[in-house]
Amino acid sequence: MARKRVLSLLMAAFLIAGASVAVAQAATGGRSHRHAGDHGSGAGPATATPIKHLVVIFQENVSFDHYFGTYPHAANTDGSPFYGSPRTPTVNGLSGALLTNNPNGANPSRLSHSQALTCDQNHGYTAEQKAFDMGLMDKFIPFTDVESCSPPDTTAPNLVLDYYDGNTVTGLWNYAQHYALSDNYYGTVFGPSTPGAINVTAANTFGVICGPSSAVVNAAPCTAAPGSTPATPGSAQPQGTGTLYSDSDPNYDICSSTQDKNGAASTVVFGGRNIGDLLDQAQTSWGWFQGGFASPDYVPGQPSTDDLSKVCTGAHNNIGGASQNDYNPHHEPFQYYASTANPQHLPPTSIAMIGRQDQANHQYDLKDFFAAANRGNLPAVSYLKAPDYEDGHAGYSDPLDEQRFLTSTIDRLERLPSWRSTAVIITYDDSDGWYDHQMGPIINQSQTALDALTGPGTCGSNPARVPSGQQARCGVGPRLPLLVISPFAKRNFVDNTFTDQSSVVQFIEDNWLGGQRIGGGAADASAGTLKNMFSFRDGDNRPLFLDPTSGEPTWR
Repeated sequence: MARKRVLSLLMAAFLIAGASVAVAQAATGGRSHRHAGDHGSGAGPATATPIKHLVVIFQENVSFDHYFGTYPHAANTDGSPFYGSPRTPTVNGLSGALLTNNPNGANPSRLSHSQALTCDQNHGYTAEQKAFDMGLMDKFIPFTDVESCSPPDTTAPNLVLDYYDGNTVTGLWNYAQHYALSDNYYGTVFGPSTPGAINVTAANTFGVICGPSSAVVNAAPCTAAPGSTPATPGSAQPQGTGTLYSDSDPNYDICSSTQDKNGAASTVVFGGRNIGDLLDQAQTSWGWFQGGFASPDYVPGQPSTDDLSKVCTGAHNNIGGASQNDYNPHHEPFQYYASTANPQHLPPTSIAMIGRQDQANHQYDLKDFFAAANRGNLPAVSYLKAPDYEDGHAGYSDPLDEQRFLTSTIDRLERLPSWRSTAVIITYDDSDGWYDHQMGPIINQSQTALDALTGPGTCGSNPARVPSGQQARCGVGPRLPLLVISPFAKRNFVDNTFTDQSSVVQFIEDNWLGGQRIGGGAADASAGTLKNMFSFRDGDNRPLFLDPTSGEPTWR
């Protein structure tokens, strides 16, 4: 009886929270300042803010508490020291009983600088809902904890509860001191990498045309071999009837796996529109840039040096000495759509065409991004995906390799003339199942056999809260880090505005597309705004250059 009363109270809270968000959005919707002039790197409408270039660095598998739980207080017993400003705002992090009498039956422990390599945790759609336990946030150990993995990765009892501080994620904490950090940002749905990648680019995991039952509900398996189906640039297909809830490679990618572990067809095709479709229609330059997309010997501007038989074959060692493939197909969201895919990984026809429509169809290697940036050809909207060993994903990457990628990338951007009109967003695809004590409001309910948040087969029991009948979109999911780095970012600021991955899509739409929305049930229509992290009247937040190894400032 007591448990039923807890359920009733929690569901009431979820509905109130969701209604509050909707009211807040209605109260602030449509207010923007039209800023004429620079159109980015190509033709397109004037921007609504002084931001002409947005760079979204989309990393892997970190909860907010895992990286920022004790911010800005570091133990300073190992690695790089960190001393936060006394003016630092508080965050909704780990303190008090959460550290000394945690409801999970064990207490979170600090991971040291020498424990950067750890096991990968369980971050499935269902497992994460069970860990949340109707909002009690007390069952991470039985449902998402993973302690067994290969050396040199750290193994420890109750590892899923543990966290880093500014002695290891030093660069990110320094960025938070100098720029803007959100402590109320979430995955749009529960689950692993691919749903997160789809939500940050299309705001909707519904619309699957075909895919395996191991990753999709309500769709038949795909029959075409990966990469064999031609893409159709500029022609979005109608939404299918399926919803993606787990990882599976895109069918429009020659590098995708052809079968799952059981020998069944394993690729996915999406219908519907993504943000790339909208930017194309507006003739606004954009691109997705991913490590390892091209062959290792590819040189931008010299297509003859690129051996297409070697695409996706690049690899690097992480700090533990383990070799990791650079390219991961299920991290590349635009390859799931016929309208935005580059199945054969064709290079751009020239550096001048990066960001514009040609045979690459806006899908590129990271080398192309830096080649374009160095030539003054930075696209208006760029998504950057690190090679696997630098993307932060536990099990094959780590905070130190990740720090090198983030700081070296941002240092290069800050030295460009375009920096004065650039914003960088650092965020993540999912939580990896790592503990976070804060649950967000359940905006979208779902009632499938995969759901378990409020009981077997339920993430809420009200069918009216399932958007357009699109099941298996339970969310928002776990809380994730998000930082904004820009001359226009508020300095040493913590934003408490409720936002989620689809807020990134909404910011692009509001800045370049006059507030156009993707439609088809996409979450961008009701997302919280990222604009509270900016001060567009100032633009005087000076660059912060960080050492890629230590994460410490090299100049302030």
